[in-house]
Amino acid sequence: MQIYLMITFVLLFNLIILFNFDVISRSLNFFDKPDGKLRKHKNPVSLLGGLIILINIYLIIFILNLLDLNDQIFSGQFLYIFIILNTFFYIVGAIDDISNLSPNLKLILISGSFLITVYFFPEIKLELIKISFLEKNYYFNSYSILFLLLSFLLLSNAMNMFDGINLQLILFSIFVFITFIINSFFSLFFILLSICLCALGILNFKNKIFLGDGGSYLLSSIIGCTFIYQYKYFDNYLHGDEIFIILLIPSIDMFRLFMIRSLNKKNPFKGDLNHLHHIVNNYFKNRNLTVLLTIIMCIFPSLLMVIKVKTYYIFIISVIVYTSLITSLKKKNIK
Repeated sequence: MQIYLMITFVLLFNLIILFNFDVISRSLNFFDKPDGKLRKHKNPVSLLGGLIILINIYLIIFILNLLDLNDQIFSGQFLYIFIILNTFFYIVGAIDDISNLSPNLKLILISGSFLITVYFFPEIKLELIKISFLEKNYYFNSYSILFLLLSFLLLSNAMNMFDGINLQLILFSIFVFITFIINSFFSLFFILLSICLCALGILNFKNKIFLGDGGSYLLSSIIGCTFIYQYKYFDNYLHGDEIFIILLIPSIDMFRLFMIRSLNKKNPFKGDLNHLHHIVNNYFKNRNLTVLLTIIMCIFPSLLMVIKVKTYYIFIISVIVYTSLITSLKKKNIK
C-alpha cells in the first residue's frame, strides 16, 4: 500500500508542476530562445526539465527515507555523493543554459565539481575494474580518480550531444533506468524517477519543455553514480564492458563527432548538426521516426548482451551497423 501511495503522490506532484511549468518559467525567465542555427524551434521553450528532475530526486529520496525504505536508495557517504554531484552537474548545466558558457569553461566546471566531491567523499573511488570475458581484475591504484573523471566527462558530453532532438534523451534514460530496475538496483527509486521522465516526455514531445544542458548533465550524473555504486556494492553487478555496451551508441556518436571536428581543426566540444539524429532526420524528414530508429539502435547492443553474445562481438557488430547506416544516409542526403 505504501508503494502505491508513493507512486500516486509522485505522479500528482509532477502533474501539478507540469501544469504550471509555464508560469514558473516566466517568473524565472528560464527559456531556450531560437537562434536560427543550432536552435531551430520557432518560439522560446521552457528549460525547466532538468530542475524538475532534480526536485524529484530530492522528493523521492525524502519519501524513501521517511518510509524507512533505505534499501531502495544509496547508503552511507554515497547518498551524499549522489545528491551533491547531481546538484553540481545540474547547476553547471543550468549556468550554461543561461550564459552559454564556452566548451573549455564547461569542462573546467564539470571537472571541478567532480574533484570537489571526490575530495570530501573519497568513497566514490573505484579500486578495480572487471571485464566479463577476462578472468583478470585490473587495479587502478593511484589512477582511480583520473579514470572516473574522464568517464564522467565523456558520459556527460555523450548525453548532452544525444539531447539534440525532442524525447530522444528522455527515452534513452528511461531505457537505462529499466536496466537498473531489471537488475534490482534501487528499483523503486528508478520506477518513481521514470514516472517523472514520462511526464516530462509528454511536454518535451510537444516542444513545450526542454531538458537543457542542466537536464542532460544531471541525467549523466545519475547514471554514472548508479553504475559506480552497483559495481562496488551489488553482487549482481554489471561488468565494465557491459556498462560500456549499454551506453555504446551515444558513445560511438560522440567519438565520431570528436574525431571529425578535430580533423577539421574545430573545438571537439562545439556543437554542430552532424549528430546521428541529424543525419537520420535529414533523410527521413520525420522527427518521430528518427527518435524511434535511434532508440532502437541504442537498445540493440543490450539485446545482444541479453542473448549472451560476447561484448567484444557486440562492439564490432554495433560499430559496423552504425558506420554503415551513417555512411549510407549521408550519401543519400548528398544526392
